[in-house]
Amino acid sequence: MAAAPGDSISLPLSKADEDFRDEVRTWLSAHLTGDFVGTADRGGPDDDDNWALRRRWEAELAAGGWLGLSWPAEYGGRSATMTQEIIFAMECAAAGAPPRAAFHGETLMAPTALAHGTEEQKLRLLPPMARSEIVWCQGYSEPGAGSDLANISTRAERDGDEWVVSGQKIWTTFAQHADWIFAIVRTAPGSKRHAGLSYMLLPLDQPGVTVVPIRTMLGDSGFNEVFFDGARTSVDNVLGAEGEGWSAAMTTLGHERATSVLNYQFSFGREMRQLRALASRRGALDDPILRHRLVDSYIGLQIMAYNNLRSLSGALRDGKFGPEASIGKYYWSRWHQQFCEVAMDVLGPDALLGTEWTSGPEPQSEAVRRAFVRARAETIYAGTSEVQKNIISERVLGLPREPKVTS
Repeated sequence: MAAAPGDSISLPLSKADEDFRDEVRTWLSAHLTGDFVGTADRGGPDDDDNWALRRRWEAELAAGGWLGLSWPAEYGGRSATMTQEIIFAMECAAAGAPPRAAFHGETLMAPTALAHGTEEQKLRLLPPMARSEIVWCQGYSEPGAGSDLANISTRAERDGDEWVVSGQKIWTTFAQHADWIFAIVRTAPGSKRHAGLSYMLLPLDQPGVTVVPIRTMLGDSGFNEVFFDGARTSVDNVLGAEGEGWSAAMTTLGHERATSVLNYQFSFGREMRQLRALASRRGALDDPILRHRLVDSYIGLQIMAYNNLRSLSGALRDGKFGPEASIGKYYWSRWHQQFCEVAMDVLGPDALLGTEWTSGPEPQSEAVRRAFVRARAETIYAGTSEVQKNIISERVLGLPREPKVTS
């Protein structure tokens, strides 16, 4: 499988896979045109920049049958293999397609619905996502339950055929654009920790739901607070058994830490190529120390690719992602922070300019500064580095569990 430097993942391709790759390339050449060209750096998993165009791109993908690729046809998919999903992601990255807008639904909630949902739920929830009709957001973190996710306090009480939800979620990405939220809530009064939690789906456009954007230092509002004050949802909108939502929540996190790494890796590969060109134009490659750091960053990106290949190979073998996915999340988040520090040193004094500065001979430097600022949060969201190290040590290496401090 040919790929640009930094994107290299080599999986054996069958004749069907090669035909699929050619189909993807042909479709992209015909549809990735006009306003869609040159927008690969406009937005990301926690950045809603260029949102309207990205939603148009989602609709274009839906019309071409490229959403929910691996889902069965009855749910709106094409029953594609995981290898073909990887091919599609690689080809979109290589072509410079716009960042995806519906990441949380298709990549996180949908696999959870497939694993834990009833047949009725799958038929109801998945086809609208395949048609790009519904935007989902993820309601996990709370002011008192960030890294300690089991400390959820948002609660739901049964009222006939509905659940009534009260509480607060925070750092909810794209909630201001979303139609629905999948949230972890406490449905068993008096329950503690992992017990008594349920994986609940709630419509956001209703009384009792307030979404408050959180303005970041970059001036955007990709994150939000979501307040529930008597919000309602049907009893049919719980994935998995009531009170056993922790298992479904871990399914979502497993996919978030595993499948998303490809998108990050391809994005980082593009950033690497752009930075090398920027460094060459600015004469930064004449500095032997800076040149060494750029080479070291490139080597780290190759290590990331091999880590991802190991994770994907295991998923192809076992049919699911295991706790090893935490290795990828821990690695890429730390690598990208270090890479962005190198990138800022390539800019030199220009790195001190405001992130809104786009004029001058190197407009790409604005993207470098934005990436540096955004990277500071990458070792926190989707599970902090400390949490990932615990998972790796306890669930991958089999080391003794970390002692719990009790007051």
